[in-house]
Amino acid sequence: MAETLADVFNSDLFSLRELTRAINLIPNMYGRIGELKLFGTGRGVATTSVIIERNKNVLNLLPSGTRGADGTKGVQGSRDALSFAIPYIPHDDVVKAADVIGVRQFGSTNQMESVARKVNDKLITMRNKHAITLEWLRAGALRGVVLDADGTRVLLNLFSEFGITEKVVAFDLANDTADIPGKINEVLRYIEDNLEGDVMKYVHALCSPEFFDAFTTHPKVEEAYKFYTSTQNPLREDVRKRFEHKGIVWEEYRGQATSLQPDGTKIARRFIPAGDVRFFPMGTQETFDTVYAPADFIETVNTEGVELYAKQVVEKFGRWVDIHTQSSPLPFCMRPAVLVRGHRNAP
Repeated sequence: MAETLADVFNSDLFSLRELTRAINLIPNMYGRIGELKLFGTGRGVATTSVIIERNKNVLNLLPSGTRGADGTKGVQGSRDALSFAIPYIPHDDVVKAADVIGVRQFGSTNQMESVARKVNDKLITMRNKHAITLEWLRAGALRGVVLDADGTRVLLNLFSEFGITEKVVAFDLANDTADIPGKINEVLRYIEDNLEGDVMKYVHALCSPEFFDAFTTHPKVEEAYKFYTSTQNPLREDVRKRFEHKGIVWEEYRGQATSLQPDGTKIARRFIPAGDVRFFPMGTQETFDTVYAPADFIETVNTEGVELYAKQVVEKFGRWVDIHTQSSPLPFCMRPAVLVRGHRNAP
């Protein structure tokens, strides 16, 4: 019996479970911050918000509980607890009958194979869009202020919510006599003092190209940079990716993406503003995390969230299939006082 497009999509291969599994298995093609594994693999929660408790400027995520059951016990001396909504990010695409007609003859036993390939192509594109969005949110978490895609709406501001003043270090790189070693020590000591019981391996710096160029050509850094590049085989390796100097790994970071504005215009968003650098500790155990809320589906109510969900529905006449994806991630820094902003300008 000949298969129709609707018949193909009624198979288990295109169920919520299998499509979700498929899209989460697609490799993440975007994101240096993701590659650093700073935020780990993340963990699911069964609610659409997360409660955050502060104790001595350390933020603790509280697990969701069962209605009617006892809650978690507060730590003596903790000041307050706040609830933050986890962002909800849906995205849609479509597979039309015209997309697969001619790839396999109608009625062929291989019809499912061609449709599955087309759906997978769509899922890859959708996966990449979610991935670059997650990278944007993670960059925001490193700034202590997570912004929506429009670059203006604040989703989470840890500094203002918990009364923490952001540490800013002005390197004054246009001044040849600026005390650059002293500025570096200021960053290191500040982060060490604010780990509040956690540990780290080293401090990482994601630099805008403008900061990286000004820093590596400064008279008090230039010789060290030349020596480092000479030992790394600069003819073969891109030394902008890693420059170890005075306890900090300096890296040029050029992450950016295009966001669509309400008026239809597109704006390129740089994840690290021009002239800035962001410092944060690496190798911590409890400082960075990501939580995922469950999808907005009946099937996922009261289940722990995963990074991405995918679902499809066939148009009533069988002319196309709508593919829907969604993600609800909240990258988080439990100790926002360890987040340091630097810039190339004078104080």
